[in-house]
Amino acid sequence: QVQLVESGGGLVQAGDSLRLSCAASGRMVSRYTIGWFRQAPGKEREFVAASIWGGGSTYYKDSVKGRFTISRVNAKNTVYLQMNSLKPDDTAIYYCAADSKRFLGVPGRTNDYAYWGQGTQVTVSS
Repeated sequence: QVQLVESGGGLVQAGDSLRLSCAASGRMVSRYTIGWFRQAPGKEREFVAASIWGGGSTYYKDSVKGRFTISRVNAKNTVYLQMNSLKPDDTAIYYCAADSKRFLGVPGRTNDYAYWGQGTQVTVSS
């Protein structure tokens, strides 16, 4: 099993940046596909970004392309989500998720992932 802990959320103004961290323990994150999802109040959890392990592709929700970047630092067993030019619509609880499958397509469904973190709140004021 892999345990995931998110951090880095907070309250920022529109146009600001945040970097979320997803620290893994129990297994090496280098052998897991990692996804970032978010859930706003009253809405379903939605896909934001994913990184396929083993040098695979990265994928992004259309509305965050060019603003968000997912990256891994295997030596720290951590995956990051750099979020720039934040908008009020980005306000949500952000979750990271992991699965050992090496997906060929976009792993954009919540049931693609076996392991989840507890989430970190991101609030963007206008």
